[in-house]
Amino acid sequence: MKWIPQDIETYLNAKEYVDTAVVPLYSVSVRGEMKQSAATAEFITLLTGHLERQFTGRILLFPPFTYLKDETSEKVLTDLLKWEENIAKSEFKHVFYITSELDWRMHEGKLAGSLIWLPSLPLEQMNDSQKIEMIDSQVKQLLILFTQKWHENE
Repeated sequence: MKWIPQDIETYLNAKEYVDTAVVPLYSVSVRGEMKQSAATAEFITLLTGHLERQFTGRILLFPPFTYLKDETSEKVLTDLLKWEENIAKSEFKHVFYITSELDWRMHEGKLAGSLIWLPSLPLEQMNDSQKIEMIDSQVKQLLILFTQKWHENE
């Protein structure tokens, strides 16, 4: 389910079945890394969108947690922990953070949710069908990881 009114209404009526929150993480840079920032955001957005379609009815795809690249990692972590606290209050059993930002691996132990880091794939030179094929391949790997985490926590 996506963060849109119709899906949220469905979620509210079927909370007991939707036990997993997925939060995309990406930074925004308006300086020299602007193009890389946009490429990473495109990759994570496509990836989490395809993932949501695979698990409709089991996961709620939150809007991306977006932050400025030049903010201190402590401030960004503190802000994300506030999100995590609020998500936990909503009775989600599982929280997955999906990112291509390597810096998050330093903070993985501070998060209650599961951090999934994937290197961003260069999609800009691909046509739409190539993008979908590449993203589908990544999602198949994530399906296994999600299933493992769900079984671990049951």
